[in-house]
Amino acid sequence: MTAPSKNNSNSPSTHWLLALSLILIACNLRPVFGSLSVVLPEIMRDTGLTSTGASMLTTLPILCLGLFSLPTPALARRFGAERVLLMDLVLIASGTLLRATGSVFSLFLSAVLAGAGIAMGNVLLPSLIKRSFALKVALMMGLYTLAVCGGASAAAAFTVPMQLHWFDGAWPYALAVWAALGVLAILIWAPQAAHAKPVSTDAAAHAGTLKRSALAWQVTFFMGLQSALAYIVMGWLAPILRERGIDSAEAGYLVATSILMQLAASLLTPPLAARLKDQRGFTLALSVMILAAFLGLLWGPLGLPMWGWAVLLGLGQGGSFALALSLIVMRSGSAQVTAQLSAMAQGWGYVLAAWGPLLVGLLHSLTGSYMPTATLVIVLSAAMALAGWGAGRNLLVQVSKA
Repeated sequence: MTAPSKNNSNSPSTHWLLALSLILIACNLRPVFGSLSVVLPEIMRDTGLTSTGASMLTTLPILCLGLFSLPTPALARRFGAERVLLMDLVLIASGTLLRATGSVFSLFLSAVLAGAGIAMGNVLLPSLIKRSFALKVALMMGLYTLAVCGGASAAAAFTVPMQLHWFDGAWPYALAVWAALGVLAILIWAPQAAHAKPVSTDAAAHAGTLKRSALAWQVTFFMGLQSALAYIVMGWLAPILRERGIDSAEAGYLVATSILMQLAASLLTPPLAARLKDQRGFTLALSVMILAAFLGLLWGPLGLPMWGWAVLLGLGQGGSFALALSLIVMRSGSAQVTAQLSAMAQGWGYVLAAWGPLLVGLLHSLTGSYMPTATLVIVLSAAMALAGWGAGRNLLVQVSKA
């Protein structure tokens, strides 16, 4: 049986090219989300979408992250991880470009295509890092999460300025322009995917299941709950801030600042987590940071304090995202188990995460206000802390017979 493929050269230049390519691919995994939220009120105005419809639009790609994560290890074994990643980039770029039409149908179809591509990239990148950079996993996971957060931050910060200054207020083009990032990644990755060779592995490595492992489920719930909070922020924080009286540009900059702070947290978290005896206290601290910051943004005074809360939120969410990805690698004994745990944590985790932004939209439709979101965030943060306490134990997941 074959597993994810690998390139046949181990030269330093090839190693560097692989590292830079994986980072560039990671940059494509979040602009779809970060760009949409900052123009969501305009989309609702121009297309007639209700709050419920908007919540479905923000939820659909997250649901796809879960559904398309599950078959990814099998696809990688069949076609090779590099080739599947190339397909992912094509889906992301084409889905993003489709937004240029501005129709409701194209927006929902874009969500499915891009969500499918992002899902498979989410699963395969940690596994490739574990396999190709075994001696530098913490550094590469830090750079990986840095790139993911950087893509989201750039999309949140620059979509509105591009809409206003490049495209004369046309949000469809401001959303579609992010396809250029995917096209660039395709051009760089395609030659490597074409020359990748399969790696022979023991078929028994794929015969087991993690579904009987309590630790695997705790990692999964931690990933899902922190993701639910993250996608509430990416999908709804800008509309929440605008409802509080903040204009669209400043709301976008606040969201971008929060995501920008995730860069520092995501780079520092993996090596810090690797040095700790276990990560239980770390998960608890991050859960408290996220809760305090979100409530500050929702209820706190406007003005300068909002920027402080945005910074704290970014540090908490960047740290929790990086830690969730690191736990997938740290709780796995091999690259094959990493791929299995990554598929499970991101598959079922993102199915769980999809309920976060959906519930925000439904609560807004029922109450006409975003204030009930506070109760939802309190519940999610408490559950995240509980799951993280279990996932933070210094153990390895055990594969059971299928």
